[in-house]
Amino acid sequence: MNDMSRRLAPPTPPRIDEPDAPPRGRPRQSGPFGVLDIGSTKIACVIGRCESDFSLRVLGFGWQMGRGVRAGGIVDVEEAERAIRAAVGHAEEEAGTRLRSVTVNLSCGQPRSQQFNLQWPVGGRAVTEQDIRRLLTEARNRAVTEGRSIIHVLPLAFAADDAQGVADPRGLHCETLVARVHVVDAATTTLRTLDACLARCDLEIAELVSAPMASGMAVLVEDERMLGATVLDMGGGTTGMAVFADGQLQHAEQLSLGGMHVTNDIARVLTTPVKDAERLKAIYGSAQASPDDEREMLPVPQVGEDEHAITKIPRSMLVSIIKPRLEETFQIVAARLEETGLLRAAGHRIVLTGGAAQLSGVQEMANQVLGRQVRIGRPAPLRGLPDSAAGPAFATAVGLLSWAAGQGRMLADIDIENDRPAGWLRRVVNFLRERV
Repeated sequence: MNDMSRRLAPPTPPRIDEPDAPPRGRPRQSGPFGVLDIGSTKIACVIGRCESDFSLRVLGFGWQMGRGVRAGGIVDVEEAERAIRAAVGHAEEEAGTRLRSVTVNLSCGQPRSQQFNLQWPVGGRAVTEQDIRRLLTEARNRAVTEGRSIIHVLPLAFAADDAQGVADPRGLHCETLVARVHVVDAATTTLRTLDACLARCDLEIAELVSAPMASGMAVLVEDERMLGATVLDMGGGTTGMAVFADGQLQHAEQLSLGGMHVTNDIARVLTTPVKDAERLKAIYGSAQASPDDEREMLPVPQVGEDEHAITKIPRSMLVSIIKPRLEETFQIVAARLEETGLLRAAGHRIVLTGGAAQLSGVQEMANQVLGRQVRIGRPAPLRGLPDSAAGPAFATAVGLLSWAAGQGRMLADIDIENDRPAGWLRRVVNFLRERV
């Protein structure tokens, strides 16, 4: 990956207690709008509105245990439909409105990040919006791959001749306009399944948003986004990885490891039901050993036995099951950062979020394996959002709401995503209509 010069923020002490309040800007939505976070362990719907001061207010919130979803992708359409309908219905009832479309997280379809360095001859005149569109269209064309659909075309930085690190080149006179563009795509067939499932719920996809990018928007402070930070969204079925630098998303991908893999390891080794394994993990689980682990005995129900068949194990045994899986996850993250050439851009900060990040000892283990400063990221409070949804597990949903409101977009007044004449969603709609 080619590195470009970066604009560093002034060396003021970073504030890391909580993420910045959502940035204010011109809203893209004139009325209530909804977002849907579809995960392996939970499905959450949030309905919000942009207030007159451009801040966000939550009007309705609903969530359900995840059903029909595995590793972020839908594997049982009927089960997923029931869970989505329940979550959306609850949010609609609270908000007193009906959703026709939703902004949805992208956790499935093996998302892939690519960066392109492009040039466009301007000939000494002032750069126009049309010049920018042509560069971004060229990036889209270069990224097209059979069987995959483009999700994001994100400009990272521009250069107008010798002027480097330009955020918005319009109005600058130059001979050549250069752009570094980040493109995210995913498997088309997986997206068709997602679209078909939402169609059964009488919903359309307004926009797909990379899940780790949404989480990063919710939990990172401005200095982290500028100086470089890696967000690890540790969900139930996947761990999303997003690298931010210079204020923009540089890389995003999904690892097929999450909290449910830890739960399943516990269930297999201890021959206990999955629900009991999850309880053991949540109440007694830790990624770090302590001196009292050998003496503390835990009750473990046995698969197929009656409720009185309880085995006692030392807590150290539970820790010994949890620790290797989490070490594996962080080792894979370290390998991926090195393979993609992002070690420098990723900075010295790791921010853990997602439900699995709340497990005791995870922060310390990440620090040991990755060799970076680590903190737990929680989304900034939003007016109207219940306290139960204010933790790391709901970072993606909060980030989706901010993105849907128009926040965090470079060149927000240029509707880049709708420039394509016939995107994947239109093809999906036509595909379904031909067969219904």
